[in-house]
Amino acid sequence: VQLQASGGALVQTGGSLRLSCAASGLTFRSYDMAWFRQAPGKDREFVAAIRKTGGVTYVADSVKGRFTMSRDNAQNTVFLQMDSLKPEDTANYYCAASRATILSTIRSGAAYNTWGLGTQVTVSS
Repeated sequence: VQLQASGGALVQTGGSLRLSCAASGLTFRSYDMAWFRQAPGKDREFVAAIRKTGGVTYVADSVKGRFTMSRDNAQNTVFLQMDSLKPEDTANYYCAASRATILSTIRSGAAYNTWGLGTQVTVSS
């Protein structure tokens, strides 16, 4: 099982990026997916999650209205569209997968048993 995140870059405040996470070795449509991020010296933070069918998404309050998560089950890929980026969005962004999450835990890293390597997003002020 492999999750490969890509799309991170250095951007200016107010800019946009689209992260991708390609999955292999699993039945992608059977997994809930999520994005987390971790900045140097800080704890890992939930960013967004999406249910298996893609019909329901959840986003952290800190990115609501700016970030959108989506998935393409035909391509085994999830996306994170990030707009109006701020310096505080600077972090390493990770995608994660879970066979089953419940509403009370979907924002917790402990609910996910498969993680990819991160992709670095740096927002300059």
